Amino acid sequence: MNRRIVITGIGPVSGIGTGVAEFTRGLRTGRNGVVPISRFDSAGFERKVAGEVGDFRPESLLRRLDVDDWGSTSLFAAAAARLAVDDAGIDLPASRTAVVMGTTNGEIAPLVDITADWFRDGPAVPDRASVRKLPASRLGLAVSRELGLRGEATTLATACAAGNYALGHAFDLLTLGEADVAIAGGADSVNRFVHAGFHRIGALTADRCRPFDADRTGIATAEGGIALVLETLDSARARGARVYAEILGYGMSCDAIHPVAPDADSIARAIRSAHKRSGIAPDQVDYICAHGTGTRANDVVESTAVRAVFGAVPPPMSSVKSMLGHTMGAASGFGAAASALSIHHGFLPPTINHVIPDPELQDIDIVPNEARDADVSIVQNHGFAFFGNNAIIVLGRPE
Repeated sequence: MNRRIVITGIGPVSGIGTGVAEFTRGLRTGRNGVVPISRFDSAGFERKVAGEVGDFRPESLLRRLDVDDWGSTSLFAAAAARLAVDDAGIDLPASRTAVVMGTTNGEIAPLVDITADWFRDGPAVPDRASVRKLPASRLGLAVSRELGLRGEATTLATACAAGNYALGHAFDLLTLGEADVAIAGGADSVNRFVHAGFHRIGALTADRCRPFDADRTGIATAEGGIALVLETLDSARARGARVYAEILGYGMSCDAIHPVAPDADSIARAIRSAHKRSGIAPDQVDYICAHGTGTRANDVVESTAVRAVFGAVPPPMSSVKSMLGHTMGAASGFGAAASALSIHHGFLPPTINHVIPDPELQDIDIVPNEARDADVSIVQNHGFAFFGNNAIIVLGRPE
């Protein structure tokens, strides 16, 4: 079926702003959402910063869910979906609306709490309320229950590329006519387990996330929820909806070479696949919303893959993780939102915290420190994950 798919609603719950207007202001002003950790006791850790959503009050956003029955990641997902639907101004067809949410860690925070209780007090029957919150599938379920939906509800756990995977699956459901509307995005929460894991492998920054900077030292773990409303262009036009951007296509690859090391050839293959499926050439891309984690390896490998596809002069490429931190399964969903907003409002989000240019990356325009006004027609959004999962979404200005 020749159905064109567009984004008509954006619902961010993030450390730089909740709601599309505040999130857009955060992107434009280069707001820093990485702060001292308050989600758990960080005593004993050398690295003590994360991208937290400090003002998150789910009870003020949700209309159906009882917040006491759900974990924080599910609440991020449901709140983001509610914001996105309100932004789209759409009446959802309950049985023809699909939900696809991505995540890295699901509801691991309650499991961490249960484990801490066992460590302190010895093994015992865990608290039933905590156990009920554990299944990662509850992310999609929370969105469906909050919105009163009866269509497909799926949670994809393809780690830090999961947001783009969710958008790709939703895109397929709509183009194939399996659904009329889709709510797609991702969510994850800051917690001790994830912070400790990245700390142990030496991947955490001490203070700020500095992608592409010569002195970059690593990621900042982060949290939040992002949801996008997808529908056909015909549907959007029929109801007079505002359209942020069109999803032109996507590409994926899995290199399966190393558990954590990125692979430039596999990333380049995903980019080329996304271009082919979107019907575009490399010289049509105006901006790349980079994966840009701020680790030594990722930024060099990502830039190498981009050069392999685009040649000596790639399009501008910035990282919103410099502001948000690494929101794990929500990361590429936030990137897609930033990409859609860059098209709609005509600006390039900055890579903040840039002080010293990296000689290895001197041919890459990273939009340092300040947003830039620009005429943006086509954007390429990157999402890469451990175990070699790569997903690229291409967005365009609907003509």
